[in-house]
Amino acid sequence: MAGVFDRLVGQGAVESELTAAAVAARDGAGSSSAMTHSWLFTGPPGSGRSVAALCFAAALQCTDAGSPGCGRCHACTTTMAGTHGDVRRVVPEGLSIGTKEMREIVQVASRRPSTGRWQVVVVEDADRLTEAAGNVLLKVVEEPPARTVFLLCAPSVDPEDISVTLRSRCRHVHLATPSVESIARVLRERDGLDDKVAGWAASVSGGHVGRARRLATDDDARARRRRALALVAATARPAQAYAAADELVKSADDEAKLVSADRDEKERDALATALGAGGTGKGTASATRGSAGALKDLEKRQKSRATRTGRDALDRSLIDVAGLYRDALAVRFGAAAADSSSGVTLTHPDMADQIRELATDVRPEGLLLSIQAVLDCREALETNVKPRFALAAMVAALMAARSA
Repeated sequence: MAGVFDRLVGQGAVESELTAAAVAARDGAGSSSAMTHSWLFTGPPGSGRSVAALCFAAALQCTDAGSPGCGRCHACTTTMAGTHGDVRRVVPEGLSIGTKEMREIVQVASRRPSTGRWQVVVVEDADRLTEAAGNVLLKVVEEPPARTVFLLCAPSVDPEDISVTLRSRCRHVHLATPSVESIARVLRERDGLDDKVAGWAASVSGGHVGRARRLATDDDARARRRRALALVAATARPAQAYAAADELVKSADDEAKLVSADRDEKERDALATALGAGGTGKGTASATRGSAGALKDLEKRQKSRATRTGRDALDRSLIDVAGLYRDALAVRFGAAAADSSSGVTLTHPDMADQIRELATDVRPEGLLLSIQAVLDCREALETNVKPRFALAAMVAALMAARSA
């Protein structure tokens, strides 16, 4: 069986650094001074920053006498499966990670490990920490418990993603975007896909391994990408452009409902059972007395999670749109050929005809304005502007940029 770090794609330097750190921590004979207690993993979407953090957690807990992160021992398998008693993952399901959730995690993390060498907390998407939640985390990171390690994941070290103070308390590990060939190799060897499909999915995934896998295996994912890219052509026809934008919003909402439906129902059933639904004993009435409040809290969390899922789906579409304008700009300046035969690698190499047409029809100034319009739309969505309004404003800007 391969070691846990084999899950990383194209990150040889990171694997070496983390393996060396795990060896140093183990050879320190349990001394907390041999271990950095807070780490920050950064990298673009799809680079595998949360995977790297989880692999490192497994390596720290690994009980194999050989290289840490063997992937075979009980500590490694339970960590990677999410069932290790001393490894906790904070995965934001809503729009942010709040103070209450972080205080609960910090309280648990302050305990001594029960079975493993370390108490490990993996905070995925640490850029979603509210300011107050970040301050709660900062206090414990500044004076960490002797046997606790915090592994934070964020897109970058920019203050918009992680506070300067929190970042200064962490050892930084940066992951690069995997190459097209390394992603294609993973799809061929681990997923059993043929060369043509693996190569195409890797080339249009933007360096995102998970997205490449979805595009290669999911018809709906491919359809969503086509709809996103069709919006660019639709901006030449105002009557169609706004309809195309509305279709993108609807598609994102549908995806969120599809992803959430089954999980929401299971959570409601589990909560109802915990509250005594269907019971007939003497204590049934008192057990269910506070059920309305508990159900309301659950519905609130589920609604927040669905909103986040929809925003993430819409953001992926916007990144595709921005990528098409970027490709046209590269072709316009001769930095890339529309057939990807030379120069800069295109984001959408399978859209050569549309890229060439866009580069011909729109001036460089207009292409730059178009990219800015998409970025402005993404920022508006992050500040909770309603998606339909944000995309309508973006479409108006894209149409105006065509004549810039």
